[in-house]
Amino acid sequence: MSGSTFGNLFKITTWGESHGKALGAVIDGCPAGLSLCEEDIQPYLDRRKPGQTSISTPRKEADQVEILSGVFEGKTTGTPISLIIRNTSQKSSDYSEIASYYRPGHADYTFDAKYGFRDYRGGGRSSGRETAGRVAAGAVAAKILKEMGITVTAYTKSIGPVEINMSEFDRNSIYTTATCMPDKTADERAAAYLKECMMNKDSAGGVVECIVEGLPAGVGDPVFEKLDANLAKALMSIGAVKAVEIGDGVQVSKAAGSENNDPFVCENNVLSKKSNHAGGILGGISDGAPVVIRAHIKPTPSIFQTQETVNRDMENINIQIKGRHDPVIVPRAVVVVESMTALAVLDACMQNMTARLEYLTGFYKNSKN
Repeated sequence: MSGSTFGNLFKITTWGESHGKALGAVIDGCPAGLSLCEEDIQPYLDRRKPGQTSISTPRKEADQVEILSGVFEGKTTGTPISLIIRNTSQKSSDYSEIASYYRPGHADYTFDAKYGFRDYRGGGRSSGRETAGRVAAGAVAAKILKEMGITVTAYTKSIGPVEINMSEFDRNSIYTTATCMPDKTADERAAAYLKECMMNKDSAGGVVECIVEGLPAGVGDPVFEKLDANLAKALMSIGAVKAVEIGDGVQVSKAAGSENNDPFVCENNVLSKKSNHAGGILGGISDGAPVVIRAHIKPTPSIFQTQETVNRDMENINIQIKGRHDPVIVPRAVVVVESMTALAVLDACMQNMTARLEYLTGFYKNSKN
């Protein structure tokens, strides 16, 4: 199976299945000298782990990370960093029945079509649990970015019809509300909506928004390595994401050029923009404004209503899915979006170091002094 590696210079490979012995990630390209321990990574995994609220799956996993390589005496060595997260609460028997049929909205059929074989225990590699490895690696990327003065912050923008009010934005609420909404009033409304969904044996989708602040102008490349293109790829690689927007996103198709353009201004010899419809990226290159990106996430496909499907013998059947499932994926996806954004931004920053001759010559000239 190919396609489990992301990045060019800061590269990660995730491995493992939702009901296997463990899962994790290998990071290649992390510079030597970064202070790193499990405690730097664990808070990110704690934000993603299941079983914490009434609107997440009841599966209980500690999601305890262990660093197996690439760190010595508390510092990265420049060699591959291997991270492992052991599975401790698998109930594979909950999924034995689905081996014979294809769940609507899942990758069961497409895996069979591609490989002629699939790991039906919770979805295997297509399970949302695969993202634990991404989050562990993303925590390392975020730590490097923070040392560069760049921060990445994601939050729930909407769940179903309930959307946050940006005038009520409270950053602390991202980490204290069950929905990860930075608006406590919207959180209460979303919780009521989700309760209704659960009573109807249904699920909900929503939108995660992510802001990158402190990224200077000039990061990213035109044509095939555009910053926005790689961010879109990073977020679209998350299983439940069905659309990605940068800046005003789909609204630009309704705007006039005079409305969509961001005027440049210069004050005290510092260039900035009066607005940010572009979402901080022009021509695939950062423009110095905050990068704004949104991931649209589909409703959890595992619902407890009776559904129509087909079994492997091509017979039409009705099913009722069992097991432990999130009524909404969005809150637990917030840190996944944040992590994948951090990985894409750090990789672009590292590639940017070859953009100018003075970056290269300046480093080697200074190293001789």
